[in-house]
Amino acid sequence: TSVRTGRDVPRLVDSVERAAARADSADELLEVVAAEVHRTVPYDGAMWFGVDPGTLLAVAPSRFENLDDGYCQPFWHGEFHEHDVNLFSDLVHESLPAGSLRTATGDRPLRSARYRDFIQPQGYNDELRAVFRSGASTWGVAALFRDKGRDPFDDGDVAAISAISGVVANAIRTRAGLGAWPPGISRAPGLMLFSHDGAILSANTEATLWLREILDAEADADWIEVLADPGTTDLDVWLPITPLIARAHAVAAGRHGGLARLRLRDRSGRWVVLHASLLGGATVESTIAVVVEPAKSTEIAPIIIEAYGLTSRERDVVQAIARGSSTPDIAAELFLSAHTVRDYIKSVFDKVGVNSRAELVAKLFADHYSDPFHESAIHVH
Repeated sequence: TSVRTGRDVPRLVDSVERAAARADSADELLEVVAAEVHRTVPYDGAMWFGVDPGTLLAVAPSRFENLDDGYCQPFWHGEFHEHDVNLFSDLVHESLPAGSLRTATGDRPLRSARYRDFIQPQGYNDELRAVFRSGASTWGVAALFRDKGRDPFDDGDVAAISAISGVVANAIRTRAGLGAWPPGISRAPGLMLFSHDGAILSANTEATLWLREILDAEADADWIEVLADPGTTDLDVWLPITPLIARAHAVAAGRHGGLARLRLRDRSGRWVVLHASLLGGATVESTIAVVVEPAKSTEIAPIIIEAYGLTSRERDVVQAIARGSSTPDIAAELFLSAHTVRDYIKSVFDKVGVNSRAELVAKLFADHYSDPFHESAIHVH
């Protein structure tokens, strides 16, 4: 049973802030956040993900606690194909960034397909979901579970998780890849084919090379084994593939208006984009093609700028600076005074940690794009 006092939520926020500041990596960040949350909001199992803020698809870091193998695909299928309560895509727009399943279903959890297909089969009886958002952007999500026989999550639990949403989002955001790119080797796109039930059918040589660039050593070994044995259904060895394929099915079926596209970084820091689509139309038997290739600057510029926490007006100013516009030109374009533009430029310099326009362009763009993948000019949209 959870017991809440008026001091618990401020204590949780403070402890999460301090723990996040000590974390040396994104994986350690989730570890320390989970530990602090567990002290105030006890739970028996959990899933924690970083997400691409443009698509809400899972990327590194990720953390799983006391969950059975084999449930990753049903989880993400339900996220994109079922009309369910507390979907992450719905929580990002709610006033509270968290909610419990039993509350949302009026204490009738069997109304939820996720409860029937994912939560109950693992012995859990309630779920508390949260999105970690900073401003209008979401950088992470979590799902906490309680065993049967435990009290369900209450309003105090929801309030506690909601209170740390911005703290965790900002911590993940600052680890979204702000360092410079090391030199890389240009590589052609990779192609992987999956059956409708998630079995990998084939992959070209370039796909194997890309996976070696993206995966850690342990997952790399697992995938090489999978690629050597076409027909194997084992997508859990690399988390992002599962939600990406589920999104592709949803897009093809008209349940989602966006694209099945995911941005992430490889082990060397280069940005990579994955695209998934169904071959032969939206049928249950369709083969899924996944293409992995170097990301274009226009695909990555928004996430880089968001990671520095720039306001919408500051982004307008940065875009103009990237085009080479002078302060008077920017003032005329944005209908601002030159003094106001200079204030925005100073604010941008402070956030990014630079002292000149040239440093700003190098920091935001050249450091991330000037490698063999991107030999043409950079344009921010």
